[in-house]
Amino acid sequence: MSISNDALATLVMVAEQGSFSAAARALGKRQSTISECVANLEIDLGVSLFERSGRQPQLTAAGLRLLPLARQALAAQDQLWLQARALVAGTEPRLSLVLSDTFHTGSLEAALQAFATQFPHTELECLVGEQEDVLALVREGRAQLGLLCGLASPDALLASQRLPQSASTSLYVAPQHMLATQPPQDEAQLQLHRQLRLNPFGDTTAAGSAGPCWYAPSYLLLLEMTQLGFGWAELPDWLVARYAPELVPLLLPGWPQQRSLHAVWQRAQPPGPATAWMLQHFLQAPVAAQPGG
Repeated sequence: MSISNDALATLVMVAEQGSFSAAARALGKRQSTISECVANLEIDLGVSLFERSGRQPQLTAAGLRLLPLARQALAAQDQLWLQARALVAGTEPRLSLVLSDTFHTGSLEAALQAFATQFPHTELECLVGEQEDVLALVREGRAQLGLLCGLASPDALLASQRLPQSASTSLYVAPQHMLATQPPQDEAQLQLHRQLRLNPFGDTTAAGSAGPCWYAPSYLLLLEMTQLGFGWAELPDWLVARYAPELVPLLLPGWPQQRSLHAVWQRAQPPGPATAWMLQHFLQAPVAAQPGG
């Protein structure tokens, strides 16, 4: 028995989207095609994957057991494609990379130096984005490879790999800010002062903090607002160490925090040789030093 990659991706997408119709929209297919694909997969596996008696399909006990294995199988196939494409002749003429400011530039600089030698004729474009912006640019094909901090859940449209590096973030204020001379003892005291918060999507409905809050679309603007003394902010430690070492860290319990970094790319369009090389470089790169607060 052979189970297709499309069948596994369909199973994962229905589970993530919560309905056959939503999965169809996400995959650009008809709902009947999605339903038939899942039904055929259930026949092949000999188990029922979804309970269809309610308004929305719910994973059965068998579906809950098999869903993680389906994701693992997709990830293994992604790795197969990645290794194979790295061996294929014919390099793509352009590589667009989108990354979060939480990604330490020391790792990026080492990658770019090696890339320039390995692929001297390939154009390289570096974009900056955070969270969903990174995922959207990769989904749309605007970027071939994305590097972002954290990944809430796997995406059936995107392949992902966790990087060996991590992102270290701390809470900071300007030296002239009241909190620099009167540090808060807990989160409750911290919330009495204005928070400067990342909001990369420009979402006016974004959930606010417990106290007063200003928003910025990027970490660099957030850094400048913090330097001007407008409030406290969570910032990448490397960014502060390089561009604003005068900022004062707030040493509350649980800080600094270490966040995982992931690389993402389109599953339907596996990386070409240059993209695959860049990805492998990040996956094998030693952990960059992350200055703490």
